[in-house]
Amino acid sequence: MNYQWYPGHMTKAKRMMQENIKLIDLVIELVDARIPLSSRNPDIDELGKNKARLILLNKSDLADASCNKAWMEYFKQKGFHVLEVNAKTGAGIKGVQGAVKEACKEKIERNKKRGILNRPVRAIVVGIPNVGKSTFINAIAGKACTKTGNKPGVTKGKQWIRLHKELELLDTPGILWPKFESQEVGRNLAFIGSMNDEILQMTELAIDLLAYLMVYYKEELTKRYQFVQEEWTPLETLAQICENRKCYKKGGEPDFEKGASLLLDDFRSGRIGRITLERPGQMTESNGNEVIGSDEKGIT
Repeated sequence: MNYQWYPGHMTKAKRMMQENIKLIDLVIELVDARIPLSSRNPDIDELGKNKARLILLNKSDLADASCNKAWMEYFKQKGFHVLEVNAKTGAGIKGVQGAVKEACKEKIERNKKRGILNRPVRAIVVGIPNVGKSTFINAIAGKACTKTGNKPGVTKGKQWIRLHKELELLDTPGILWPKFESQEVGRNLAFIGSMNDEILQMTELAIDLLAYLMVYYKEELTKRYQFVQEEWTPLETLAQICENRKCYKKGGEPDFEKGASLLLDDFRSGRIGRITLERPGQMTESNGNEVIGSDEKGIT
């Protein structure tokens, strides 16, 4: 299956960020903890260079806990500040303010030496569609935020939201990315539901997911679908899931489409277990500049 995804407004959003980045102290980037590299926008590092950076591993409760720790260490080694969060439940949100202060520590100290006191950190929140950016902004803002109006140099219509005296967020549509070079990235985005299922071949997608789960999360898979797994192929495993969940067509044949949708829904909701599809040492950075290792199974 050929994965293609072209969200709209890329040019407008990218231009907006380029125009406003000079006003920003901190770039807060949300990624999906299950696919931390595939869910990164490859343009952000260039647009946000020379700015303090904070990466939030969102939906961390759905990802493998040990992998979350490995990814946090990986990003820290790259010079980022990192935090695990779940914007939907609010888990980890209280730690964001401390992470912001740490990320902007040098900037805050320089301001103090120049006599600039109590100036709030100005941050922009970015992330690809469906990564949870809006949910995060709502979670951190709550009902206490107030829009402070246009500031000099900001494109008309863009608003700053003052969360409290120490932090302001630039209220923007964020920045998207129009295409990806690797089909692996596209497939990973499809796995977590960031692409429209209606344009995908769900049975093929489910088989690809099973090929991974059968190697690295076999125990969780077996427990969820209550079968004693033999040396089945992914297709045979999907057929067994159909049988166990009574997904049949007329005549008693397995309804692979229904079984595939059930499997993917179980994965995306975390009902199979905490699963990570990427790990440090697995793949090439999205900007193509650095290979961080790979093996046949996807995990080193």
